[in-house]
Parts: sequence; C-alpha cells; structure tokens
Amino acid sequence: MKKLFCLLCAGLLLAACGGSDGPGEDVVETRLEVEKPVVSDITTNSAKVAVTVKGSAITSRGVCYSKSANPTVNDTRVTGTSSAMSLTLSGLEAGTEYHVRGYAQTSAQVVYSEDVSFTTLAKEESPALDSWQAPAYADDYRSISSWDKRSQWNLANVHDPTVMLAEDGYYYMYQTDAGYGDPQRGHGHFHCRRSADLVNWEYLGSTMQSLPSWVAEKLNEIRAAMGLGASSADLNKCGYWAPCVRKVRNGLYRMYYVITIDGQIDGASTWSERAFIGLMETSNPGDVNSWQDKGYVITNYSDRELNYKVSPTAWQQCYFKYNAIDPSYIITPDGEHWLIYGSWHSGFAAVQLNAETGKTVVDPLPLPWGAENEAAYGKRIFTRKMGDRWQGSEAPEVVYHDGWYYLFLAYDALDVPYNTRVVRSRKIDGPYESINGTDVTNKGGEAYPIVTHPYKFQNSQGWVGISHCAVFDDGKGNWYYASQQRFPTTAGGNAPNAVMVGGVRSILWLSNGWPVVMPERYAAVPQVAIAADDIVGIWEHIDLSYKYGEMKSSTAMTFAADGTITDGPWKGGKWSFNASTSTLTANGVELKVQRECDWEASPRTHTIVYAGVNDTKTYWGKKK
Repeated sequence: MKKLFCLLCAGLLLAACGGSDGPGEDVVETRLEVEKPVVSDITTNSAKVAVTVKGSAITSRGVCYSKSANPTVNDTRVTGTSSAMSLTLSGLEAGTEYHVRGYAQTSAQVVYSEDVSFTTLAKEESPALDSWQAPAYADDYRSISSWDKRSQWNLANVHDPTVMLAEDGYYYMYQTDAGYGDPQRGHGHFHCRRSADLVNWEYLGSTMQSLPSWVAEKLNEIRAAMGLGASSADLNKCGYWAPCVRKVRNGLYRMYYVITIDGQIDGASTWSERAFIGLMETSNPGDVNSWQDKGYVITNYSDRELNYKVSPTAWQQCYFKYNAIDPSYIITPDGEHWLIYGSWHSGFAAVQLNAETGKTVVDPLPLPWGAENEAAYGKRIFTRKMGDRWQGSEAPEVVYHDGWYYLFLAYDALDVPYNTRVVRSRKIDGPYESINGTDVTNKGGEAYPIVTHPYKFQNSQGWVGISHCAVFDDGKGNWYYASQQRFPTTAGGNAPNAVMVGGVRSILWLSNGWPVVMPERYAAVPQVAIAADDIVGIWEHIDLSYKYGEMKSSTAMTFAADGTITDGPWKGGKWSFNASTSTLTANGVELKVQRECDWEASPRTHTIVYAGVNDTKTYWGKKK
C-alpha cells in the first residue's frame, strides 16, 4: 500500500509539472520538479532564462527552446549544473516569438515545465544600412579578363597595387603589368584605375607607353665600368613592376617605378641582370598621358665587387646585396623625403632623397659596388635573417602614424603562401622592431604581427596570396590596406591561382598603436553604431597564426549575453564591449570591431567583423 501511495504522488507531481516524454515515461524512478521558467533581459538576439530543478539522479538539466510550442530536448537546448539556473539563449532572430521550457532528465525519463513564450526585440530601423547595397561584381572574373573587357574589370587583374588620394577627390591605383593571361601586354605599362569610393573602380589606361631610353643607356654605362660589352638582353622582355605613387603637394605627384632586365649579367653561369628604379611626375593624375619621365633614380648595389659569376640558381650566393625593386616613398613630418626599397636578397634599404628633384641626395650615384659606395645606396633597415643572402621578404611599404613609422612587408612565395607582416620604429631609418621586441634591423628575425594570411570563412573557397600592399589614408583618420589576393589552387577552372583580385580593407589601430586589417574587404558599409547586443551570437573565428602555405579556416564561437563565451576555441572565457571605441575584449584579447560586407553570403549583405593581436598571434572574426 505504501509503494502504491508513492507512485500516485509521483504521478500527480509529473502532471503538475507539465508532463513527461522520452525514455521510460511510463515508469517513474525518482521525484523530479521543474518550476515554470522566468524570462528576462530580452534583446534582439538573446534572452536570460531562470529555472529551478529539484530531484536526484539527474543526468541533464537546463532549458530547451524553439519557435514552436512545447519544445523538447530534441530542439535547441542550454544546459546547466545547479538546481537554480540562470541560462542565456543567444543567436536568436530579432522580432521573433520563441517558446521555452525547463527540463530535467534521468536515465529513465525527461520532465518538463510549463511552456513560456517570449518575443525578441525588433531591430531598430537603420535607413542607412537598409538602403546600402553590396557590391555586385563577381570575384571570378575570368569571363571578362581579356583586354577588350577592361571597362568591366573594376578590381579584376590587380597585381602589386599602389594607391593615393589626389586633390580632385579620386583615389588612383597603379600596378605591376600583370593579370589573368597578361591582358595588358602590348598596351603600355603601369596601368591606372580610379575610384571615388574605394568600391567602384574605373579603368583609365597606361601611364607609360614604351621603355624609357635612359634604361639601356644606364645599363650599358654600368656594364662598361664592369669591363663588359653592351648588353645583349632583349629589352622587349623587360619587367614593369611595383610602382609607388604619392602626392607630393597640390599640383605635383610622383611615381617611382621598376624596370627589370631579362637574362644574366654575362652568360648562363652568372647572376641575373640588374633592375632599375625610375621616376615619373605629373600635375594631373586624371590624365594618364600627362606623366613625364624624370629618369634614373637607383639600381642594385653589390658588396661583392665584381664577383658576379654566380649561378642564377645559387640563391644563397646571390651577387646583389640590395635588389632595386619594390620602392616605397615617404615624406616625413619633418619634410624629409625617403625611398625604401628591396626584395629577397639581404633585406630592405632606406635612402634619403632630394625633395626638389626626387632623386637620391648623392647625385650622381657612385658605381654600385664597393664598400666605400654602399652608403650612397642606403642603409639596411630590415633583414629576415642576418647573413642570409636569399630570404622570403619583399614589398616594403612605410607609413607614418601617431609618432611611429610602420613598415609593412610581404613574406614568402607570392602564389599561395604570401602573407603580410608589420614592424615599427620611431625613426624612418630604424631600428625597426616586431611587436615582441625583436630588432629586425640590427639582429634580424621574424616580423610580427601578421596582418594578412591565407584564410577561409565558411561557404567560400577562401583566399591566398594576400600581400604586396599599399597603405594609405583619406586625410580624415580612416586608413586602408590594398593588395592583390588570389584564388586557391583548389578553386577549379583554368589556372585559378592566376586569378588576381584587388582587395581593399580597412585598417584600425589598437590601443598599443599596432594596426590590424579587417578580414572582409571594404564595401562602404554605413558605420551605424555597434552595441553590446550586436556582439551576442555566433561568430566565425580564425586563428591567423602563421602556417606556411596553409589557409586558416574559421571555427564557430558563441558570445552569450551574460558576457561569457559558451562555445568555440575560447569557450569558458569572458567578453566585454566598449561601444565608444568599438573595442571588443574577448578572452583577454583586444579586438577592433567594424561593420563590413559579408562577401561569402549569398546574397551579400552587411555584417560585423573583428581583428586583433595578442603578442605574435592575430585573430579575425565575422558574425554569422
């Protein structure tokens, strides 16, 4: 009789708690009580639920929720560990009705509370965001890559870009002669396009029609001093590489450009022929035909006298110390003009320029060899490895910001592994240091932090070869990073890794002064204020730490409304958001937050992204 009484009491209690289902619902092994949940702190995408569960032998407890009445444990659920629980539902849709029930589960049964419904807040109307339209052009431009489709290119066929803002309000972009299938071949050099908004770009044409006459003259002048005859190089095969364009003042713009000579110095068993950096000027960048050539600036310097009989494949014994390519031109706050240049070989050099002529301070330059002549060709400011004649670093780009000179540089091979680093110095000619204190001027070493790296968000093929950057600002405190980026080799179709798209991204600055580049490309998304509620939800998180040639893929990470991280790589950590500085601090890492375009979504839409640095590690994120 006593046993029957206990079973009847348990049955009445289950009925009062809203019933049961699941395994063993016809057999009651223990007394369970799940009180009616209380919902509070409802936002556009989250809510807090308080629920109390009483009983023993419980294997799981918490709340379950869905858009339909009477959700079960087979729907979405959040678990707890105590009898009185305060749980956060996150990743909810705005303006949507949800149902929630508390539950307690044993090995034999599941008991539920009453169903409670609530509605998330509707998002505030944002006319600016609602009216914004994502860029419509396709990243896979192979169908319009040919020369006769150039009016449709936008940012297709971009390689080694340099960008400046001119006095007419346009941003002008110039580049290396390269593209998918080399469509520019035979149509001039150092091609130009312009944009009023950094999103839509108009192709204008080439700025140089033919090889300047001074190139052959200077080449043979140097060869004569080396005791060699006139060059037999085919000057129709010269390379036209990596220009750098700057506004000097209203009415004067300078372009430093590179001409590389095909072949070897003196036969197949000698080192490769030299390169030259030249100079052009214009008063009107809107007219591509207005550029006037000003001639020779500098060439490769060797510290090995005339010992040029080095096999062109003996990289560690290469003849030149400084390679005269990849110039970066800067005017310091004190009005000094400097050229930073170099690629692979022994690192980068900085040489001071004459502000009036744009040529080197020592002009004419002495012969480009001999210890007594080295200073005229500049001072080394970066080396990846001291004493290494062949190192994977190139494309220096130097800018000044808030008391520091920032040297951005490209690492590794340009096809897939290409990535960007940055170091800084209080002085234009160094010493430059990594974020971890490594002196990369006097001691050499790895440059950190990482700025870009091959990566892949969900629902995308990812991007590789993201480097050789231009860094520039709009004069209003907004900074940008522009570079090429390529399809991975696995993207499909013909030669996918030769698809080179121009990528413009925002740069934001951390409280310690270091720059971070936003993971999604710039698309002029209105910067409507971001609140803490906007952070709550699921993000795609990428650890951008260095791995040679590997795309770093995203992992889901959940930020709960109570300031905890409930899922993903930083699970168990906490987060907070400073809306006044758009700074998210998560798991102890400072992350800058901004609205950008979700280029992987279909259709493209706006989202929120973050970027941050913690010592030598860089992190990117995008809200789903």
